[in-house]
Amino acid sequence: MELLGCGREADVYAIDEDRVLRHYRRGDDASAEALLMAYLRDLGFPVPAVFEARGADLIMERLDGPTMVEALRAGEIGVAEGAAILAELHHRLHEQPPRRGRTPGDRILHRDLHPENVMLTPRGPVVIDWHNAAEGPPAVDVWLTAIILAQVAADPAQPHTAVAREFLGAFLPQAVARLETARSRQGVYRQQAAQVPQAAAVPHTALPSRSAFRPQAAGMPWAGDGGWSDDGLPDGLPEAMEIRRADPALDPDESARLAATVVPLLRVAAG
Repeated sequence: MELLGCGREADVYAIDEDRVLRHYRRGDDASAEALLMAYLRDLGFPVPAVFEARGADLIMERLDGPTMVEALRAGEIGVAEGAAILAELHHRLHEQPPRRGRTPGDRILHRDLHPENVMLTPRGPVVIDWHNAAEGPPAVDVWLTAIILAQVAADPAQPHTAVAREFLGAFLPQAVARLETARSRQGVYRQQAAQVPQAAAVPHTALPSRSAFRPQAAGMPWAGDGGWSDDGLPDGLPEAMEIRRADPALDPDESARLAATVVPLLRVAAG
């Protein structure tokens, strides 16, 4: 089989014109990833079709088109357009109902949703590589993307630091604004639910569910200026930072310096 690409954890091979094989080199079980992708596809979210999952192998639809990174480098799309697409994909994903939903407000999180994992196909953008997906507050997913972009923007060895910085500055305000809108909607729905008389209570399943955040912890404010303050960081950022620090792709020094590296860039990008 023709090797199409190698990622940090998996290799992708062409089976034929319509299918590819994604093989996890460490032998990770691909079944949970396949189930999640099938669930999202049934909801209309743009993911590749999954044909079979067996052990460390995932047989999926072969997609035509470049990744968003490749399209940006080739000048096929601009930074503003790419950032808008990515913010919209986050929003669409976090509007989907979770499969488990053990905590109120949890949604499906990709946890690696950046331009390398978006393919621009004839049918539109498609999100790939769901191996790290989980459920949690949508803000965590947005900040994980922002942290990854900030790491590229801060790395002098990267040839596209200026583009990454511009992309971060275009993406983050849009994504944060959508989170704020979702959070405001949640407050309206809760107020409406509280006003329903007990004698005529509406069944819980009939009420809209648009939760976007866990309850805020003390010292983690979310203010109108983007949530930055002297005594805390925006909601979701501390948890995203811990997830990113635990990434085995980061060496111990990178992990230890992560906050000092990315927080100044994130603050500027958030406005």
